[in-house]
Amino acid sequence: MSAIVIALIVAAAAAPSLAQERKAVNLSATRGLPFSDGIVAGSTLYVAGQEGTDASDKLAAGGIGPETTAALENVEKVLKAAGFELKDVVSVTVYLADIHEFPDMNKIYKGVMPDPKPARATIQAAALVNNARIEISAIAVKQK
Repeated sequence: MSAIVIALIVAAAAAPSLAQERKAVNLSATRGLPFSDGIVAGSTLYVAGQEGTDASDKLAAGGIGPETTAALENVEKVLKAAGFELKDVVSVTVYLADIHEFPDMNKIYKGVMPDPKPARATIQAAALVNNARIEISAIAVKQK
């Protein structure tokens, strides 16, 4: 009996860990934010909310249209940095400062996201950081 217990302990110790390796994706280490732009866990990438900012971290001028375009470009930058593509995105959450801007956001979104479109939720937030009009987060799964 004790030989069986020892064999089980040895087998369990030699088995690969079930915990998935996590890798942080950070596009700019100089921003000093208390979160990562993305986290890869196994074959899944979790993209933190991306605002419609330019390379200097300023909101794109012109309102919801330019901010939506920039936010989607920022999501795509995180995807590419992690080795993913837009076609790998399976779920998106869009946060709008004003739900009445949904049609303008949706027109741009439809033109950027490939088919089949990912699952999506869109909500109006009471306020977004930096007075942004939009923030977009995403989940992507690497195709095998």
